[in-house]
Amino acid sequence: MAQEQITLACVDCQRRNYHTSKNKKNVPDRLELRRYCKWCRKHTLHKETK
Repeated sequence: MAQEQITLACVDCQRRNYHTSKNKKNVPDRLELRRYCKWCRKHTLHKETK
């Protein structure tokens, strides 16, 4: 199956805030999105973790 469940962690506080899915065939590298972190109380960059 091409869809994979991933976890996004905040770059600033390293907390794992979001869960989403991605297609491994279309996006082989790690995902980076700007999302709201409720711990930092601002929009920060969230990177894909293992």
